[in-house]
Amino acid sequence: MVDITPEGTPNPNAVKFTLDRPATDKRSETFRAGSTSDDSPLGAKIFALDGVTNVFLTANFVSVTKEPDALWDELVPAVIEHIEAFYA
Repeated sequence: MVDITPEGTPNPNAVKFTLDRPATDKRSETFRAGSTSDDSPLGAKIFALDGVTNVFLTANFVSVTKEPDALWDELVPAVIEHIEAFYA
């Protein structure tokens, strides 16, 4: 099981999810409108959540940016669920 630690950032619409392993095997990946699931399968799953506007994967973390009216209380557990499923 992957260990995931969500952390706030200076941007209230972004949360950094630190992992106990690399988030990507590439240099970095960004998933946003117009990206295909081939660009980042994990990014595509997280981006499909209502309210998510951007997903950035690099080193050992995933950064998720949301729309201002989306709620972190709903998104954080959903993002963690997608990350856990991806690494299962």
